Amino acid sequence: QVQLLESGGGLAQAGGSLRLSCAASGGTVSAINMGWFRQAPGKEREFVAAISWSGDQTYYSDSSEGRFSISRDNAKRTLYLQMNALKPEDTAVYVCALHSGPFYDVTAKSAEKYYYWGRGTRVTVSS
Repeated sequence: QVQLLESGGGLAQAGGSLRLSCAASGGTVSAINMGWFRQAPGKEREFVAAISWSGDQTYYSDSSEGRFSISRDNAKRTLYLQMNALKPEDTAVYVCALHSGPFYDVTAKSAEKYYYWGRGTRVTVSS
């Protein structure tokens, strides 16, 4: 069974950057599409970004587009999320997950299409 372990979270100032990693173990994920979600206190889980298994398709939420960049290294079985120009509203627990089924705009952004969720890494952005 695949396990996902996120890291790289922490405290950042507004305008700063963080790079999150999601390391997979227990199985191969090189042929599986993946994504990042986040959940802020008192709010529902929110889609952030997704990437196809080959890396040639990426999708972003309106709030992450232009500031965040998703990538992956299949040889290292690791998914990344480069976050730049951070804002206080980016404060949340960031979670990675594996995607199942057809991968296009609508399905890539739907939490229902994901399985094997990690436990998350906390990001706090101060103003």
